[in-house]
Amino acid sequence: MGDVFELQYPTTGTVLTYVVCFCDMKKDIHPADYREVIFEDVTSGKRFLIGSTIATEKTDKWEDGKEYPVLQVEISSASHPFYTGTAKTIDTAGRVDKFKKRAAAAKAKPSKK
Repeated sequence: MGDVFELQYPTTGTVLTYVVCFCDMKKDIHPADYREVIFEDVTSGKRFLIGSTIATEKTDKWEDGKEYPVLQVEISSASHPFYTGTAKTIDTAGRVDKFKKRAAAAKAKPSKK
C-alpha cells in the first residue's frame, strides 16, 4: 500500500496519519527533450536540479559529477523576499538607476504656474 507517517501536534494532541505511496512515473508521457536541468539563481548563487524541457546553451557539473544543461534565473525561492523574509533591491537591468535619474531631473526643472 504505502508508507504510513503520523504527526502529533504538541499543543492539541491531535494525531494526523498520512499514507504516502511512492509510484513510478508513467512511461512515454514526457516530451522527447525532457531532461534534468540546473536552474541557477544569479542573485543568491543557489542551484536547483529540476526536470525541464527548456532550451539551454550552457552546461555545468552538478554535485553528482554529471554534466547538465544550465539556465540562469534572476530570482527564485532562494532570493525572493516572500520566501526569504528579507527585502533586497535586485537591479540587473539598471531600472533603479534610470528611475533615480528621472526623479532628479524632474526635481531640477522649475515648475510652471
